[in-house]
Amino acid sequence: MNQTERAEYLAKTYADAILRLSYTYLKNTHDAQDVCQTVFVKLLTELREFDSPSHERAYILRMAANACKDLLKSPWRKRTCGLDTVLEVPAPETPDGSVLAAVNTLPPHYRAVIYLFYYEGYPAAEIGGILGIPTATVHTRLARGRAKLKELLGGAIYEQTV
Repeated sequence: MNQTERAEYLAKTYADAILRLSYTYLKNTHDAQDVCQTVFVKLLTELREFDSPSHERAYILRMAANACKDLLKSPWRKRTCGLDTVLEVPAPETPDGSVLAAVNTLPPHYRAVIYLFYYEGYPAAEIGGILGIPTATVHTRLARGRAKLKELLGGAIYEQTV
């Protein structure tokens, strides 16, 4: 049996079973399809001979279950959430002329530091760790970003009126 025939045989015989099993583990159609694809790639790259069709089916379903378990315990999956969760949280509305709109006009390196410091509440040392820059650079960018914001928001006029 050549590679194309083997791929067609595997897809016709096991695709539905792998998808169903993967979906029961992952509760997500797209992740189940990814696992199915991963299993097929492994099956096509490693050629194994089985004693019977029942052994082949058991091996393939065990491979799919293990791939699902690996995906569920991956660190990336633990740090992310689904889009359904994010859809429930509305984005904050910002009126025109707001400080956030001015922050968004800053150059990216100032914008990131200002946003993380003032809006997310991270200390400078953590911002340095997040962005991969020294803490002193964070302080410098905060100072320069504040100066640029002062220019953008007309800080000289504000200081005179207060």
